[in-house]
This record gives sequence, structure tokens and C-alpha cells, in this order.
Amino acid sequence: MELSDSIPSRRPSESVVGLQDDHHMKFHELVLTSAAVASSPGRLAKITTLAAFLQRLDAQEIRIAIGFLTGWPRQGKLGIGWSTIASARGQEPVSVPVLELRDADRVLDALQSVRGKGSGAERLRLLAELFARATADEQQFLSAIAIGEVRQGALEGVLLEAVARAAGLPSDRVRRAVMLAGDLGTVASAVLGNGGEAALAQFQVELFRPVQPMLADSAPTVSDALAQSEVELEWKLDGARIQVHRRDDRIAVYTRSLNDVTAAVPEVIEAVRALSARELILDGEVIALAADGKPLPFQVTMRRFGRRLDVETLRKELPVAPFFFDVLWCDGEDLLDRPLSERLQRLDAILPAALRVPRITTADVDEAKRFESDALARGHEGVMVKSLTAPYAAGRRGSAWIKVKTARTLDLVVLAVEWGSGRREGWLSNLHLGARDPQTGGFVMLGKTFKGMTDEMLEWQTKELLARETARDGHVVHVRPELVVEIAFNEVQRSSQYPGGVTLRFARVKGYRADKRATDADTIDAVRAFQPSE
Repeated sequence: MELSDSIPSRRPSESVVGLQDDHHMKFHELVLTSAAVASSPGRLAKITTLAAFLQRLDAQEIRIAIGFLTGWPRQGKLGIGWSTIASARGQEPVSVPVLELRDADRVLDALQSVRGKGSGAERLRLLAELFARATADEQQFLSAIAIGEVRQGALEGVLLEAVARAAGLPSDRVRRAVMLAGDLGTVASAVLGNGGEAALAQFQVELFRPVQPMLADSAPTVSDALAQSEVELEWKLDGARIQVHRRDDRIAVYTRSLNDVTAAVPEVIEAVRALSARELILDGEVIALAADGKPLPFQVTMRRFGRRLDVETLRKELPVAPFFFDVLWCDGEDLLDRPLSERLQRLDAILPAALRVPRITTADVDEAKRFESDALARGHEGVMVKSLTAPYAAGRRGSAWIKVKTARTLDLVVLAVEWGSGRREGWLSNLHLGARDPQTGGFVMLGKTFKGMTDEMLEWQTKELLARETARDGHVVHVRPELVVEIAFNEVQRSSQYPGGVTLRFARVKGYRADKRATDADTIDAVRAFQPSE
């Protein structure tokens, strides 16, 4: 299909929000670029295609385009159901592309601002008018954006490389800026919008602007995770990840998804306020403990982060304790690039032992196994194995940090669900589970499970999954891949039934991970690593 600026075959509605007559990047060009990226098997080819496209955009369009290409528009989650999209798509598509990137972006802005009585009808009107200006391909892409189903291979990592290439900058410098800014679109607009290399200077560690957390790969056993040299082992806590910022009396607490939850955890505020350092960024976990000191399940801890909380009452009923394992900033000094060994020395000087996650340094497998056994005996998930020489790679998952959970659990994404029968009739029960595919940005199905669910969980997931419904096939409800669920299993087996070639034996639900996004789920490679070697 050729792009054209000729007069459209039908006149668009004049009431579509904020449409302008000036010519900018056509939305159809983004759709074509997305299709080209999806059809390209090589990472380098994807980067080349995306870089060429980004170089043709102005600063405002860059952020819009990156949001669309990754499937996360700058407006955030839109909360639009499939039925609304289906109704809006009753419009006949136009034959000649006329929509601009800015047109679609303005309508998404308008959708987010709709509130109150009649909001459903108004959202439908806005979407219908937008679809009335779109070609068939554009309608399909807009539908995918609205319900969070964009899967074209333009992963954020690939786009980051494309931004670096388009700007003529080293990718590691762009990556660091994104880690500190927390948003690729913001950095891309700065460096590609005539800011260039000089624009990177604005992206520094800044108190009360949370840094993307460093992430870990998985390994089946401590022996697999241990390197030849000394490593740091620490307890793997099953709590809620937190990042705490302090400047004098001002203290803020952020979740792993960078949300501010300061008001929900006064225990953390009090603990940090008692420290001698006046400026801090600490990385750690907050966890609810039983009277005997053993950790309570993750879902219990997460009760402290619900909506409309009576914090003081909850604090008496369910106290939480913070434990920290890293320091990123201390009294004016940026520690991100320091090796872990130096950061830990600084952490020990700042925090009392009661606020630090227990750890040891060793290269001995037997000592590591004893440490792991002790952690398990105390009710914890397992251990973390960390390189002592590694800097803090904010926002990245890699071998510098490795989690070993002897209980064998994976964080997977719900792709679909089946209606239950018998006692579970009327509830969505049997979950279709998927692991993240880092090559395509999609998810690879591993199997199904209906085990481990309480009545409360069945009721909750029925409501939440129906709200994410995209299609039905008999008794199967397909959903937007958004909910992350922690799955315990006995072993990973080969399987010709599922596309990833593996499945989980005796899979059962431990609980939903409200603190994680689908992009935080375990990869298919991590799943395959649990297969016994032949």
C-alpha cells in the first residue's frame, strides 16, 4: 500500500478532538514501520528500520511514536474493553491515509480526560470518530494500542538501540539516561530533538525521581549460579520491592514500578529518618513478618498497598519491616557505577544490621548451600547471588544478579482462561500461562493450571480477567497479557504440545504479583534453564 497526501475519499467528522490541517508524520507510516519490524527476523534489521523512521520525526512526534511502537502510549493504560473497540470499529475504513500521529495522540488524551456519568458513551464517540478517519490497517493498529495488544517486535531494548543509532550516540550512554529518566520517550525526544549528546547531561541521579530497579536472572541451583570468583549471597525475601529517597526530613518510598507509596509504610519512614546520612537512595524490600519472625506470604504483605487504606489500623494488625540490600546515593555521591563491594561497604556504614538483608561473601559451593539451607529454614524463598564487581545496572536484567528459588517458582503472564465447571461453575478458573519471549516481545504458552486457587482468588481473577477480555473461543476467554501470577511447579518437561517446547509439571498458583508488569515476567529462556541436563 502506497502512502499518499491526496484528498481523502470521505470527509472526516469535524468534531474529532484537536485535528489540525498542518501536515506532520502520517500515522500510516508508523503502522508500515511496525509491520516491517515485525516481519524482520534480525535484530540489526529491526534497529535499522526503526532508526530511519525516528530520524524523520520531530521532538513531539518521537515520544508519541515510541509509545505506540512499544504498545505503551504516553497516556498510560487506557482501560478500554474489547466490546467498546468492536463497537467503534463499525466505521467504514477510509482508503487513503489521512491520520497523523498527533491526531491519534490527541484523541488518546481526550479519552483519558473523560470522567463521570456518560463517560462510556463519550469514549465510544471519540473512538468511532477516530476510526472513521483510519484505513483498515490503521484501525487494526489503533485497536491493538487501545487494549494493550501491540506485539510487533519493537521491544524497548531494540528501540533504545534505534534511538542511539538515529542520534549517533553510544547505546550504553542512552541506556543509562533511560534508566535514570525512567522513560525511553523522554530521552529520545531530548537527544533526537536537536539536543544530541548535550541533552544526556540532564539525565542524572536525582533525589525523588526514582531509578528503574536492577533486575535478576534465574538459576535452578546455587551451584549453577556460583561463579569461579567470590560472590555475595543474600537471603531472597518474598516481599515488596521498595526504593527509598531521603533529603533531610523529606523521605519518599517508591515501588518497583516507580509508584509513590510513602503514605502506606510509616515504618519505613521512621526507620530511615533515624539514620545519620542526610541524603540517601536505598534499594530493598518491605515484608510482613509473623510473631516468630518468619515471613508471611507475599499477598499478605501487599495488603499494605491497597486502595483507601486505614494505615494506622493496618499497621497495628499487619506491621511490616524494611530490609535493604543496596545504596545508590549517599550524601551527594552517586554510587551507581561503583562495584557492589564498595556499595555494600557504604551500606554497612549507614545502616544497622537489623535493617540489612543477611548476606555472606564466598566462592565455596558447600558454604553457599549451607547459607541457602538456613534461609529456607527461616521461611525465605532462597538466595540471591551477586557479582561483587558489578555496578548497579538500573532497569536491566542480567547475570550480575541471579535469583535461586529452591521452591521453584516462576512469574508468568495469564494469556487466556477457561470457565470452570462443577463447584467452580460461573468463575474463570483454568489459567493459560505464558513466559516472556525477549526476541519478539510476545509470550510463549507453557501450559494451564487451575490448582492452588482459593474462592477469594477465583472471584477476584474472574472480575479482573473479564475486564481484560479481548475475544472468546467457546469456553476460553482470551485476555490482554497484563496480569502476572507466581506459579510453583515441580519440574520443567519437554513438550511438543506447546510452542516453547516445554511445559510445567504440577503447576499451581502461589498468588498474583500486583507489583509486577508483564514486562517483568520470567523469560522462556529462564524456564528452559530449569530442564535437567541430559
